[in-house]
Amino acid sequence: METNKEFKILAWIAVVFLFAYFLPVDNGRFQEAVLAMFDLTKWYAREHVILCLLPAFFIAGVIAVFVSQGAVMKYFGARAKKWLAYTVAAVSGTVLAVCSCTILPLFSSIHKRGAGLGPAIAFLYSGPAINILAIILTARILGFEMGVARVVGAVVFSVAIGSFMALIYRKEEKEKRIEQLNFPIIEEKRPMWQTSLHFFTLVLILVFANWGQPAAGETSGAWYWIWFHKWHITSVFSLVLVYSLIFILKIKWQYVTLVAVATAIAAFAGSSPLIPVVVAIAGLSIITLTDKKNPDNKEWTLSTWDFTKQIMPLLAVGVLVAGFLLGSTHDDTAMAGMIPNEWIVNLVGGNSVFSNFFASIVGAFMYFATLTEVPILQGLIAAGMGKGPALALLLAGPSLSLPNMLVIRGVIGTQKTLVYVSLVVVMATISGFIYGALF
Repeated sequence: METNKEFKILAWIAVVFLFAYFLPVDNGRFQEAVLAMFDLTKWYAREHVILCLLPAFFIAGVIAVFVSQGAVMKYFGARAKKWLAYTVAAVSGTVLAVCSCTILPLFSSIHKRGAGLGPAIAFLYSGPAINILAIILTARILGFEMGVARVVGAVVFSVAIGSFMALIYRKEEKEKRIEQLNFPIIEEKRPMWQTSLHFFTLVLILVFANWGQPAAGETSGAWYWIWFHKWHITSVFSLVLVYSLIFILKIKWQYVTLVAVATAIAAFAGSSPLIPVVVAIAGLSIITLTDKKNPDNKEWTLSTWDFTKQIMPLLAVGVLVAGFLLGSTHDDTAMAGMIPNEWIVNLVGGNSVFSNFFASIVGAFMYFATLTEVPILQGLIAAGMGKGPALALLLAGPSLSLPNMLVIRGVIGTQKTLVYVSLVVVMATISGFIYGALF
């Protein structure tokens, strides 16, 4: 036994040595891939973690602590009507302007609270896929028919993939339903409207704080107006959050006011919107953790921290690997990874089954932040990408990514993750091929 252990150690040492010995540090492609890896990671940390992920973790904490297990099961569990469960899950993306990573803590929280596998998977897919902002941007930039195809495909996908998952694991789901039917109905600690107000206030802060910049040269219209005033709108919902903290969560008004004033000072004094957000999150964490009156408030932040510990390391690894292999393509940056972009463009031209399948695979592993998939696809289409593969990438890409897969595996296991990813890729391939044949 000891001998086997020592051989394993020796084997790992040999692998690390050979990796270091043959590292192609003088190769230009390798050097650019390393730079792309760190560039994508830096951009992700600056633009995505503070404004997207941290608020999402707090929203997941609300579900885990303030929304009872009975309430989750009412809409997603065994007692819920299937049409209601899948409808709520399928349209969730119109409310949540999130990407494939931001949806993860929310999915994890409802899954842990007893949601059925089918509705939970439908929610997981629909959150990023039916992002109303992304669909509008798709229709405006890539064409009306592409926007319609994306929303129809995303709604159908979420319901179909969730239903397939529930069917495949029907024995396991049947056992869960039997347990849930015997689960006693527990009354809510507070009226549902209060919990909903607190939850949706956080959701709206997340949505408007991340409202995407309009197309270049656009200086009018509702989209531009909201983007121009997005921090004013976010501030209004922040005041609603102050009300919620004082009158719903019953945190001392002096502490809440102190945090609100500190956040306002940071907003007026700092040049970056990230500073007041950090101040607000730090202040919120402190006043909830030190609240001795209501233990649920402390549990909210502790639950948020649990989601952060579970998800952030896997996301970090996933972003590094995605940047190294596929490059960094955010904003105006175009840094190639180890897989040359020219290869991808050449492989997704036309409308063959292979080109659609390849586009689905690339989309599934590539990381897209909210709304960034549209300008990236615009460039790929200009370079020769077919319309069918473009839709396939749109249907597979925003809802999946390598970081996303790593976290999903930790929540539902390797086998279910592979089935879920396979369903998304196959359905995206078929949809892209049909769309390409029609248009």
